[in-house]
Amino acid sequence: MTTRKTPRSPLAGTPSLLRAINDRAALELLLANGPLSRTQIGSLTGLSKPTASQLLARLEAVGLVVPVGTTAGGPGPNAQLYQVNPAAAHVAGVDVTSTSVRVAVADITGTTLAEHRVSTKGWSAAETVERVAEAVAETVRRAQLAPGALREVVIGIGGAPDPVTGKLRYASHLPGWHSPRLVEELELALGAPVSIENDVNLAAVAEQAGGAAAGCEDFVLLWAEEGIGAAIVLAGRLHRGFTGGAGEVGYMPVPDAPVSLNSRRKVTGGFQDLAGEPAVLALARRHGLRGADAAQAVAGALGTAEGEAFLTELAERLAVGLAVIASVVDPELVVLSGGTPTAGGERLRELVQEALGRMSIPRPEVRLSAVPGPPVLTGALQRALASTRDVLFSTH
Repeated sequence: MTTRKTPRSPLAGTPSLLRAINDRAALELLLANGPLSRTQIGSLTGLSKPTASQLLARLEAVGLVVPVGTTAGGPGPNAQLYQVNPAAAHVAGVDVTSTSVRVAVADITGTTLAEHRVSTKGWSAAETVERVAEAVAETVRRAQLAPGALREVVIGIGGAPDPVTGKLRYASHLPGWHSPRLVEELELALGAPVSIENDVNLAAVAEQAGGAAAGCEDFVLLWAEEGIGAAIVLAGRLHRGFTGGAGEVGYMPVPDAPVSLNSRRKVTGGFQDLAGEPAVLALARRHGLRGADAAQAVAGALGTAEGEAFLTELAERLAVGLAVIASVVDPELVVLSGGTPTAGGERLRELVQEALGRMSIPRPEVRLSAVPGPPVLTGALQRALASTRDVLFSTH
């Protein structure tokens, strides 16, 4: 196992500030490496044994670490091992689509304790908040936690929350999610702080945390499924734009797709009409292929002559939009995510890479999503964990 270390440069500040910095460094090490002894923590942080002992006693007293056995097999007496206390805090991630709400609950170490999915069929707009609260409460129950156990809930949704007004934009397909007081209503119903984030942005968070974009500071994630969307990460941070709509590339004008000439009244056409699910299914039919959805049509195309021609044309369509994005953003990397690229696998990725290389002067590497599990839900949990740890590890 590779052990992650923290910088050992001297720190200036008050004793309380230094204690807080050292405590956080130790907690981050325990999260990254698992159980560690006092000696190991001292070695990794550069702290003396007495200081490391005081640190662990302090963290144990406030319930942030717990002893979990001892070392064995080495010279000298066995050493006590410590880990971050999983019960110190719990969070939830929620993935909202036009057909379902999926919830996951995790402890502060990132271990998922329970998942639950409910269909939104038959939901009225007026009961959306109540139904979401019920789904979260059921997931908390399945995780064997008490009501009110959540420190934060992050909701991923196919729209863009306006950072000024709080109104959800680009989400006409989601009735019940347009109240200007939506976050307040959800917080009241859920009994926890709530954040709403664009779903594709959360997929990018997941890729950056432990997927195809791990270690990458500048990348674009293109999501292709029922709709088309993108997330843009610059200098390691999500770029949301002035109104929160950065990455809403489904409406982006591109060659060979009709363009809306009155976007204030109705938004139609653009990249969505070239590479969204209806367009992919129509393209598949032209090549003699069928599928219940785009992913099924793409998966069925692999390994056949007709399928190769279809995949080549689909890759060119995806590359048209990516070439525009790459020309503006110049990313190091493009991550393909969503049902359509996942179904196309390595062959579709290769074809997109080749087509993008022909169309664009910037030629970023193209990778497939590498998130183990559903990307949006995983990203929602990652965002909730990061926020909760930031507060918990800094204010104890």
